[in-house]
This record gives sequence, C-alpha cells and structure tokens, in this order.
Amino acid sequence: MRVMSLYRYPVKGLSPERREAFALPEGGHVPGDRLFAIENGPSGFDQAAPVHQPKIKYLMLMRNAALARLRTRYDDASGTLVVGHEGVEERFDLASEAGRAALAAFLGRAVPEELRGPPRLLTAPAGYRFTDSRSGFVSLINLASVADLAQRMGAPLDPLRFRGNVMLADLPAWGENELVGRRLATGSGLVLEGIKRIERCAATNVDPATGERDRQIPKALMQLYGHVDCGLYCRILAAGSLAEGDVLSPAD
Repeated sequence: MRVMSLYRYPVKGLSPERREAFALPEGGHVPGDRLFAIENGPSGFDQAAPVHQPKIKYLMLMRNAALARLRTRYDDASGTLVVGHEGVEERFDLASEAGRAALAAFLGRAVPEELRGPPRLLTAPAGYRFTDSRSGFVSLINLASVADLAQRMGAPLDPLRFRGNVMLADLPAWGENELVGRRLATGSGLVLEGIKRIERCAATNVDPATGERDRQIPKALMQLYGHVDCGLYCRILAAGSLAEGDVLSPAD
C-alpha cells in the first residue's frame, strides 16, 4: 500500500491541513490532529478528567455543514489559528483567553445558524484527542474504495469527505476491511495495527469544498455494500515516520 497524501485536522469539524510527513509516537495520535473542539453550548467536558464525549456536543459537519465554508490553518509554534471566510482572513491566538473569546465571537458572526448555545474552544489535555472514536488514533482511507463507491453512485466523490489522516493507493477496493487485526509496517520502523472499520455518518454527505449536502453516503454504502463502513482506524504499536510516497506492508 502506498501513501498518497497525509492530513491532520487541528480543530474538530474544521478544514484539513495537508502534511508531507508525520512522526507517529507509540500509543499516541497523529501530531496536531483534533487538538481542539468547539463546544456548541455546554458539553460537560472536563479538561482535568477528560472523558470521551459524543460528537454532537461539538460543532461538527454531521449537523453543521456551514463549517465547510471556513478555511483554516493552525501554526503549532505560535498557537495561532487562521480562519478564512468570505475572502477575509482573521487570526486567533488559541493559547490566550482573549484569542479564544475572539474566535467564539467570530463564529457567532460567521455561522450563527449553527449555534445552539455559546461556542467555546476546548483544548485536548495530554494523551487525549477529540476524535469521533475512543480508539481512533490514525485513520486510513483506501482511495480505490472511494473510487468504487463514486463509480457505483454515478457521481464524483472527494476523498476528503471521509476526513482521514492517510490516503492509500495500491490496495484493492474495500481491501481495508480485511486489515482489522493485521499489522502494517514501514521501513522507518513504524508499525500500525488495524483495530476497527470506520462507520460513516452524515458528515460525509457534505461537500468539503462548498458546504452543500449533495450526497447520501451512508445510505449509498448500505444499499450498495450492506454496511456503512469506509476506512480503517489503527493504533500505533511502534513509533516511526510516515511520509507521502511511503509503502505500508503487512507485518504478520
């Protein structure tokens, strides 16, 4: 399997950032991925004692398609989030209370129809991430599966609908479904273990470029294949690097 592209999502529900490489730590997460989430009204999340919360407590594409109209990028060194909306960019210092308050005020102006309570930025404590799954450490998307689904639906599909970290080529369509419980390795020493197929929700119905709900992905998956899965969650068994062009090979 060949790595075609790599992505992270610093703020849950907001736009992806492409990366040339990741340094993946044993037992950890993709660096910079789902570091932040935005409460859509009080969520009950406690940073001192983090417990996985249902994603409906946060702003997210499944219910808040207008988020796809925002274009974001995050600078790790400065802690600055840049948000583009309607041709204008604004900068927010996520490390400061004033910057977080300014982001909340911006969201109140940019996507007021999506808010059911005061938005508030949450920061993941060490060892925690705002992933949809408690065990969603690294997500793999098989580009052949997306292409097969698109062909059978008779409509183009951007693989970014599936918000994965690693886009793979040279794997037969739906071959990822056979990798649960299997180990995958690279020449850098990285070892991943497939732990579960990714069940798809209505977030995939949203075009990541326009924010329009223009497809029925979970419905199509069930009708065409008898399941709603597309992608694979993996855990990191041994640390190593992963870069565009790398080859992942079965290690068992």
